[in-house]
Amino acid sequence: MQSAPTSNLSEPPADCPLCPRLVAFRQDNEAAHSDWFNGAVPSFGCKSAGLLIVGLAPGLKGANRTGRPFFGDHAGELLYRTLLKTGLARGRHDLEAPSALELVDCMITNAVRCVPPQNKPKSDEIAHCRSFLIGRMLALPNLRTLLAIGGIAHNSVLDTLKLKKRDHPFAHGARHELPGGLVLFDTYHCSRLNTNTGRLTTEMFEQVVGAAAASLKA
Repeated sequence: MQSAPTSNLSEPPADCPLCPRLVAFRQDNEAAHSDWFNGAVPSFGCKSAGLLIVGLAPGLKGANRTGRPFFGDHAGELLYRTLLKTGLARGRHDLEAPSALELVDCMITNAVRCVPPQNKPKSDEIAHCRSFLIGRMLALPNLRTLLAIGGIAHNSVLDTLKLKKRDHPFAHGARHELPGGLVLFDTYHCSRLNTNTGRLTTEMFEQVVGAAAASLKA
């Protein structure tokens, strides 16, 4: 893969202290919901993955509650259903049985590992978490393809690889050939806002995820 700054950590500790605002928000949620995960959410998937899916950040009632990226919220319903349809997962998506679903040749992570207020991380928080994205990418020896879910994830991937955004502008359905043999696909975020307004349809999302899956076989 394209060379990037070295990092020894692919996953932050659950009680990661790097971002004071996010730590405070985590603690507030822990006080209100002591049975939730309420921590820096680890990546989920195959350690030999050829595809890394990068999202924005944990959802308050999704990954922040369950401890798994996209698991338990509207965005995850569409994502995991699509992964099953495109052969990137097997089993079933069942909130009551997390172990019933297994990813195939892919891993899911987030650009920011802790839930941010209003789902809006600040630029310094994104920068603090970049070391874990660097580490995550370096820890995947078979990485060939990246799928950015949303503009922040797209920009985080480019910053991780020290690439210029003007050379690889974010656009839904875009495919970017990156140095080092990596390919980056972009999709609008599969949030409730985007799907309810029609900015992103199921068909649009499935097309991009399917293209990312097909690239692993090329």
